[in-house]
Amino acid sequence: MENEEQATSDLEISEEHRPVEKADSNLAIIITLAALLLWFGFQSVQLWRERGNLSAVKASQETALQESEKIRLQFQGLMAKTSELANQGNAGAKLIVDELQKRGIGVPPPGAKPAEKLEFKPAK
Repeated sequence: MENEEQATSDLEISEEHRPVEKADSNLAIIITLAALLLWFGFQSVQLWRERGNLSAVKASQETALQESEKIRLQFQGLMAKTSELANQGNAGAKLIVDELQKRGIGVPPPGAKPAEKLEFKPAK
């Protein structure tokens, strides 16, 4: 009986002082870090693709922006001349200027030079 007690106490001691294996916790940390690395890599690639797509869209709209700028400058020149005629007393020009002002289209003051180019502010 004494041998059995000694054997059990040796077994308990050996279980208590046995070094704890950290392989399971290390494996969990490694898997977590690998998953995070893959996720950040995936997100980086997606952002890089989106940036390329946005650059392509911006480039395709460039000609339309140039055309609209050209038309805007022509319209401003036309409105400046119409405003000059209205100030000289032309009834038709006065009617046009009044109607445009009712619709919210500003008419430049007489002698004002049309703006060369609009400044585009990037959205934040």
